[in-house]
Amino acid sequence: MGKSYFFLFVLFILHHVQGQHDECAVSRRCGSHGPAIRFPFRLKDCHPDHCGFTGFHLSCFDTHDTVLLELPISVKLFVKKIDYKSQEIQVYHPDHCFPKGIRQLDLSSSPFQFTGYRFNLRDFAFFNCSYTKEEEHRVGMAVSCLNDPTYSHQVYALFTDDDINVLPTVPCRKMYSVTSIPYRIAYNFDDVLHLNWSRPACRKCELEGMNCAILGPTLLLLLAFALYLFYSNDKAEKEYRKKIENFLDDYRSYKPTRYLYADLKRITNHFTEKLDEGAYGTMFRGKLSNEINVAVKILNSSKGNGEEFINEVGIMDRIHHVNVVCLVGFCAEGFRRALVYEFFSNYSTEKFIFSENSKSNFLGWERLHDISLGVAKGIEYLRQGCDQRILHFDIKHHNVLLDQNFIQKISDFGLAKLCSKDQSAVSMTTGRGTMGYIAPEVFSRNFGTVSYKAYVYSFEMLLLEIVGGRRSVDITSENTSQVYFLEWIYNPLRTKRRVESFFRGRWRHENCKKN
Repeated sequence: MGKSYFFLFVLFILHHVQGQHDECAVSRRCGSHGPAIRFPFRLKDCHPDHCGFTGFHLSCFDTHDTVLLELPISVKLFVKKIDYKSQEIQVYHPDHCFPKGIRQLDLSSSPFQFTGYRFNLRDFAFFNCSYTKEEEHRVGMAVSCLNDPTYSHQVYALFTDDDINVLPTVPCRKMYSVTSIPYRIAYNFDDVLHLNWSRPACRKCELEGMNCAILGPTLLLLLAFALYLFYSNDKAEKEYRKKIENFLDDYRSYKPTRYLYADLKRITNHFTEKLDEGAYGTMFRGKLSNEINVAVKILNSSKGNGEEFINEVGIMDRIHHVNVVCLVGFCAEGFRRALVYEFFSNYSTEKFIFSENSKSNFLGWERLHDISLGVAKGIEYLRQGCDQRILHFDIKHHNVLLDQNFIQKISDFGLAKLCSKDQSAVSMTTGRGTMGYIAPEVFSRNFGTVSYKAYVYSFEMLLLEIVGGRRSVDITSENTSQVYFLEWIYNPLRTKRRVESFFRGRWRHENCKKN
């Protein structure tokens, strides 16, 4: 009943507002293609003086650009776009060089705040250094739009916590320092700066372009009482909204983000805790916040030509499935490349299948069945759930990760390949995968054409390893004719011998029958 009265009250308010609109609600523009200017903004010489909030006054220039005039800073910024729904304004520097006015870019007393730069607000020091050709490789630190056009000097921006020794070995002079600036703005990577505003507290409603009859003391009390009834009678919905907000905050953290190498050093506490080391890189544990742990994989620059890195980032950005690992972000800075993943406290199934303590770590047949089924669901999603088929080609225990609830996630898409859903044959110039898990036709054309179903072979080998508790291939074996798992099973079957001896103690035939 309380909710019904609340909605009736809101409808009454909206109807009353619609009938009381004045000139402040009319949109104005600077030129035919300029952004629409309306409340809470005011366009000078077009809207009455009482319209708009303080600090939201705009003005037109002869170029038909709109400039933000009353920010408490001396730098003028032109307006490109205003999104009233998300309360965001996009501005750009008239010279397309934000660092020119970066010293005045202090929003502490402004109605606007930086938006879209989570984890990327940093303190910087700017240095003016003599130019030498030998230092051209330091382009990652250079702010090109501040450089002397005669190339007599070059300006560099450093994080204030960086070592001064990273500067060129030439005469340098510190120009100034700035605090809490987005790094993409400091280096002029972005032409557009995103700012948002929160709705200011209502005061003297006529001065703000609103209607006093609605926001007067009596109606404010009635509205407060209606809100109290609504939320007190609908506690479950309030909790649901809170869950949604928490989810959106976490989701924003897990959208792939491009990090600087300095960010990765901070996230991993200077690469203190090593998780794993392989042929293609080293994995470190890191933290984005107190609640979010991540695994940072620093790729070896000596391996490959970057194809694996491009594959991983390009493919992971389009995948969203409970049984596929989430790519949090990446880094591509000079020769440094890194990938940032979700952190998995139980690491991979390899820990429970092949470790020396695998017998004591036995997960049980029911959980192993769930793991196998989860991997199959992930593979099916990769095959049918996206616009194009994603062929993994490297399904193995090292790439099947387990979270704290033993939910399985397929990882490592560096060797994956995209192909159209109406394409049955797959064109491949080189073999992909790990020895022992590769379908014969993938590494040798003598076995025929590579089909999009070739990845099923590696999944079957993974299932055999789960049942047998041993690796499908022993890469340390001197006799390569004895390394394949299939031969270990085939030989006793060919001679009509029982295969129970093939399984380890915990994988006995009786247990298989029982489960």
